[in-house]
Amino acid sequence: MFEGHDTTASGLSWVLYHLAKHPEYQERCRQEVQELLKDREPIEIEWDDLAQLPFLTMCIKESLRLHPPVPVISRCCTQDIVLPDGRVIPKGIVCLISIIGIHYNPTVWPDPEVYDPFRFDQENIKERSPLAFIPFSAGPRNCIGQAFAMAEMKVVLALTLLHFRILLTHTEPRRKRGVILHAEGGLWPWVEPLGANSQ
Repeated sequence: MFEGHDTTASGLSWVLYHLAKHPEYQERCRQEVQELLKDREPIEIEWDDLAQLPFLTMCIKESLRLHPPVPVISRCCTQDIVLPDGRVIPKGIVCLISIIGIHYNPTVWPDPEVYDPFRFDQENIKERSPLAFIPFSAGPRNCIGQAFAMAEMKVVLALTLLHFRILLTHTEPRRKRGVILHAEGGLWPWVEPLGANSQ
């Protein structure tokens, strides 16, 4: 029950940080939202609109790869699991799964420390295992609120980028691991209101 507010807030904080650090991606997201809502008021953003924001979605996913709100999960094996080298994890053993470790695996993610939203372009995900990116876990016990969380992040980011430019502070955040992945001391981007011509 701890999910749904702190996790989403963590995810939003980190994506705002990355968009501040990469103003070219931030501007592309802003243009995508402006184009989507060009003939409407921002308050008229609807559920179906959220599927029309592919680049914004790519930016969110890449941020979730680098900073998954829940970095580690545990699972109890319901049957013996044979590993590729022949060793066996017996039924009943509780395993810790490092989501952040999977997301930084250089055999799956070249240059894993680099923020690159194009990793999630449709062409680039075709050959990748669906288990290479699991910010909401996977399988029968995955996050039941993941669609809502993604929708929530898209709406907040879209409306924020319509009205503000996100600027980077001069401090580089350090990860503070816990049940939820935070930054030590929090993330404090600066926001600059956009001119009347920018929406």
